Amino acid sequence: MEEIVLEGLNARQRVLADIMWSIEEWTDVERFIATLPKRERAECKSIVEMMKMELVEQYRKGMEIENTQEANKVIKSVLDKSRSEATIRT
Repeated sequence: MEEIVLEGLNARQRVLADIMWSIEEWTDVERFIATLPKRERAECKSIVEMMKMELVEQYRKGMEIENTQEANKVIKSVLDKSRSEATIRT
């Protein structure tokens, strides 16, 4: 499993991020998030978005993609997909 570093998280957010990162299946992460109060659910969604962006950035660096336009397309694709999934669930 990749290891990522998210900057700017407070202690509670780091704990939430660590818990979610340790869960292997996305459906289990969703189940975990569903058990939380509204505020923590919202924080988890933001943390997941940060994780996605960091993974895309690591992929870009690992693939030595210098053309940021191409990287921006990949990031936009990931964000659009996650937004459409969130809209479908709500």
